[in-house]
Amino acid sequence: MDFASLAVLMVLGAGGWFWLHSIRILELAREAGRRACAREDLQFLDDTVASTSLALDRDASGRRILRRTYRFEFTETGNSRREGEIIMLGERVESVTMEPYQILE
Repeated sequence: MDFASLAVLMVLGAGGWFWLHSIRILELAREAGRRACAREDLQFLDDTVASTSLALDRDASGRRILRRTYRFEFTETGNSRREGEIIMLGERVESVTMEPYQILE
């Protein structure tokens, strides 16, 4: 096997790993959004999150790690759509924020 073939295989392998790892993080973010909505008695809409940004950052120990930001929608009444945001640092949920909504009694 020559160097070019080995390089192509390494690039394909790294791309496959990144894709599978991104799907895992997406599932973790979706579950974090679902839990946040359940905790506040809100409806998590469309059962999905959408990636909005990807950046390199440092974790608490100083290692470089990917910070992914996801957007999701929720509703308190069923009549309006509100947005929330999930920030993932590696495989850890860093924060979940939601735009202000009406609290129903």
